[in-house]
Amino acid sequence: METSLLPHWRRNIYLFLTSQFLSGITSMVVQYAIIWYLTKQTGSATVLSLATLLGMLPMVLLSPFVGPFVDRWNKKGLLIVPDVIAAIFAIILSIVGTLQTTFPLWLIFISLLVRSIAQTFQMPTIQSILPTMVPADQLTQINGQLGMVQSANMIISPALGAFLFAIVPMNYLILVDVLGAIIGISLLTFVMIPEHPVIDEKVHVLADAKFGLDKLRNTRGLWAITMIGAAFTLMFMPAASLYPLMTMGYFHGTVGQAGLIEVIYSVGMLGGGAIIGLFGKWRDRMKPIFWATLAMGVTFGGSGFLPGNQTGFIWFVVLNVLAGAVTPFYSTLLMAMIQQSFPPDQLGRVLGVLNSLTSVAGPVGLIFAGPLADAIGVEKLFIIGGVGSLLCGLAMWLMPSAREYDQQLQARLADDPLTPEIED
Repeated sequence: METSLLPHWRRNIYLFLTSQFLSGITSMVVQYAIIWYLTKQTGSATVLSLATLLGMLPMVLLSPFVGPFVDRWNKKGLLIVPDVIAAIFAIILSIVGTLQTTFPLWLIFISLLVRSIAQTFQMPTIQSILPTMVPADQLTQINGQLGMVQSANMIISPALGAFLFAIVPMNYLILVDVLGAIIGISLLTFVMIPEHPVIDEKVHVLADAKFGLDKLRNTRGLWAITMIGAAFTLMFMPAASLYPLMTMGYFHGTVGQAGLIEVIYSVGMLGGGAIIGLFGKWRDRMKPIFWATLAMGVTFGGSGFLPGNQTGFIWFVVLNVLAGAVTPFYSTLLMAMIQQSFPPDQLGRVLGVLNSLTSVAGPVGLIFAGPLADAIGVEKLFIIGGVGSLLCGLAMWLMPSAREYDQQLQARLADDPLTPEIED
């Protein structure tokens, strides 16, 4: 269904964004509460690392195989059913926590795993339906506004979660996730999501995953950008996972200051997303992506050279505002380009593979984060991440296929909007 057939598309997409905001913020509040509960009850870095890995592994392992279902199944159902399943597990966890004095660790881990699997289905679904809900010339701006919604969630959730964690028993706080699912699903029922014709042939998971991989590999420039993005994640993730240790260990800060850094970074992301949402019409989106990658390298790497005192922490805050502001210019613009590069009926399979490739380096980085920080100091990981970001940005710019990708894509779309693929 063409977007032109959708009356009042703007009202439709904003209702969709509202549903994602409300369900997302309640989910993140509970996510923070669970992490804080684990910290308070166990005080174990190993437990927290395992909880983080459980949140990342489904994206890495399942994404290539989720894509085929995203392309074939009802999109609204793929958004609603995972929320329902996550809500059911939240109710089970709440009941067990009410009947016992503490929550069983194994049940918390299962709950985190289920939530992560639900997100693995929902993320490519959201990414694949946006191009069908808005006009092509508005896609970058709407992606920017989706980024604003996600940033707003990241700003509000830590503060709201801390407040509720202090006054509401954990077994009741978990039920906030159920409330968010009810509200989000209720709003989503009024959203009109165009469905492309369902592919009649059966799902062949391995063959479909290979199809997505082949499409990505054969798209000039985008494959190089994907591989550079995976290298970026590998260099960036070890330090990114140790932000609290940087604040409390290196700068000798407090728990409150560690939370402040998360909020500050998210405020920067909200500002960057707002700029894209309001002015996001670039003739060549690779240029802002390149400059954003360099800026992330400078701000991130520069943090590792700051003095380990409160003066250094103040500069750390400033650098994180800047780093947060440029982050959406990389992630949001790149996603808009990907969405325009493939037909809607192929996008789920391609995004599944792409999300897996760009996420696979995350767990690898997490495995080495702790030992590296102990051996060379957490601030050195920030320097490594900054240098890695600079090298990735330069590599992206020095490769003609990557540097010129968006120019070729937009020229192709102008000539024939129905065949956007740029293949070898």
